[in-house]
Amino acid sequence: MKGSVLTGLECFIEQVWKRFKGLKLGLLCNQASVDRKLRPSKYVLHSLLGPQLEALFTPQHGYGAEEQDNMNETPHGFDSRLGIPIYSLYSETREPTRQMLEQIDTLLVDLQDVGCRVYTFGSTLLNCLKAASDYQKKVIVLDRPNPLGGATVEGNLLKKELFSFVGPWELPMRHGLTLGEMALMFKGVYKLDCELEVITMKGWNRDMLWEDTSLPWVMPSPNMPFNHTAYVYPGQVIWEGTNLSEGRGTCRPFEVFGAPFLDCEAISKDMGKLDIPGCLTMEFHFTPTFNKWQGKRCNGFFICVTNPRAFRPFRTTLLFLKAVIKHHAKEFSWKEPPYEYVFDKRPIDLIIGDERIVRWIEEGAEVKEIEEVWQDDLKDYLEFRENFLLYR
Repeated sequence: MKGSVLTGLECFIEQVWKRFKGLKLGLLCNQASVDRKLRPSKYVLHSLLGPQLEALFTPQHGYGAEEQDNMNETPHGFDSRLGIPIYSLYSETREPTRQMLEQIDTLLVDLQDVGCRVYTFGSTLLNCLKAASDYQKKVIVLDRPNPLGGATVEGNLLKKELFSFVGPWELPMRHGLTLGEMALMFKGVYKLDCELEVITMKGWNRDMLWEDTSLPWVMPSPNMPFNHTAYVYPGQVIWEGTNLSEGRGTCRPFEVFGAPFLDCEAISKDMGKLDIPGCLTMEFHFTPTFNKWQGKRCNGFFICVTNPRAFRPFRTTLLFLKAVIKHHAKEFSWKEPPYEYVFDKRPIDLIIGDERIVRWIEEGAEVKEIEEVWQDDLKDYLEFRENFLLYR
């Protein structure tokens, strides 16, 4: 069901920008904050509002997605073309400070999220809303599509004791929200006292995947090169909490994964007995140029998503994880802290969001049985989510 979608940025340009004449504006953005002609939002807004654009803010990885992996901080900078400061919200601070916000009245947020709880743009959004509440600033979210669509949700809800920068609230791994809807939810659940407006898209509905939007894909982070990367990410991000490579240092991060010790034939035999809809998998060998197993030949797999609507990334990776642990109990290990500024909890628990699931996987429980545990929670979440949906 393809359509021509207008993003919140494009609707802002067409309809509402004149309302903001005279206000001092900040813009949270990165290189994926573009219109359909690939014009960066910072230049588009500057062409309309000129010196009203007083400052830029950037999320994890920096404006140009130049920083790899977690806890690689980006320094503050200066946009010489616009003559304004660039404040990194992944630096010594992960939220706007009073000094950063003093020079603006309103913060525009134009970020391309990927539809997964672990992706840190949601936490950056929440931190901006909290700061806006503290310092009485307005926040305007220029909404963009969820590349995974908004119809399907997947995974367990995050436990409160595991809240972190990769988990800002009790969301499932695949949450089915746009960033604008997430902002409304955060304001409600955290009872934030800030003025919030969402500039909604035109032409987008919850059944749309990225390829249905007719929008160009610009990588929102260095290891999200394609929209198909986003399709596998809500499952494949699990490998970040292990000693397996999640494909960083290759041309297909998250679509490929593995380690030198993997017995692909044994794992393939186990996986071949299972019904895994929406994808094809093949044994795949690669040598990461950086990150885990740098310079070492890894045995692993490539996941090719053939039907994104049928594919369940979280379930698929849990099935692979179970097989890896079964065949490599001695070689396999969980990654040690820190992970995204948490020093006292295992990365895998922060990522999956429920310590019981890891234990059950280690004990050999069937993934189908584990999934049954969170079905009631998902139903409650879907009912609660209705309060914040902007698109039907």
